[in-house]
Amino acid sequence: MWDPAQYLAFADHRARPFYELVARVGAESPRRVVDVGCGPGNLTVSLSSRWPSAVVEAFDSSSEMVEAARAAGVDARVDDVTTWEPLPDTDVVVSNAVLQWVASHPSIVEKWATTLPSGAWLAFQVPGNHSDASHRLIREVAGPSLAHVFRAEKPVLDPVEYAELLAGCSSVDAWETTYVQRLSGPDPVLEWVTGTALRPVRAALSSSDWESYVAELAPRLREAYPQRTDGTTWFPFRRIFVVAQV
Repeated sequence: MWDPAQYLAFADHRARPFYELVARVGAESPRRVVDVGCGPGNLTVSLSSRWPSAVVEAFDSSSEMVEAARAAGVDARVDDVTTWEPLPDTDVVVSNAVLQWVASHPSIVEKWATTLPSGAWLAFQVPGNHSDASHRLIREVAGPSLAHVFRAEKPVLDPVEYAELLAGCSSVDAWETTYVQRLSGPDPVLEWVTGTALRPVRAALSSSDWESYVAELAPRLREAYPQRTDGTTWFPFRRIFVVAQV
């Protein structure tokens, strides 16, 4: 289950990659713009501002996120990335930090590129921090008994691999950026991953086991990401971006 409030606790940090992704999309007057995995809808609304004449389609697999998006004024619905297909008038598809949850996403992205009309834009970004201390410690503390809840050790491709995947498009731009985020609070990295990477762990544990898990994980994260004397913490976060015109 997704918690929109927990996810939005770091709304500014999560929004920056979205805006930098969409800024590379060169569509001028698209007919239909789709937000694949719209989350709580706080970023979807900017698509309507960018392309006011377009029909903005938004969906997410989480009913909690869709409810939050609708409350924000977004006409969102529950749908599945693995089965969704773009309508013939879809000129822009945007996916922000969603595809890393879908093991088959490379083939899905490839299919979208062949289904979209000529000249359409496909833009997505995924976290590339799967080998960082935060995620490594999450798996270590979970141990073998929870190994089944995690995605593959490399749930996303590298920029060159995505570029090769979409090499048949008329243009493809793939790059990566490491954001050095300045977080605040006593356990800011724990708070960050609780809203995303720790969701499968939380879902698999009872309340008491979850409390025990967090009690073991928190000090390890504090050691890996030490707090500065001013009370803030540096949290490097790598993200991978792809923008292609078909």
